Amino acid sequence: MPALYVMIPVALIIVAIAVWIFFWAVNSGQYDDMDGPAHSILFDDEDPKHQAGIDEAEGARDTQAEARDKDSRDA
Repeated sequence: MPALYVMIPVALIIVAIAVWIFFWAVNSGQYDDMDGPAHSILFDDEDPKHQAGIDEAEGARDTQAEARDKDSRDA
């Protein structure tokens, strides 16, 4: 029984750390583009259409980051 007094708070702390790590990963953009890297291996880097797609995706990512920064400053 005395072991439960130690194990339950330790388990709650571990869960809290796991939840914090998950939200940190989501807020830092770790899950923004799950399909891009998987599909990028199929394309030739020298293809102008592919390069245009990369530039467009980076522009969209920059726009999202700017919007996120603006929202955080407004809050």
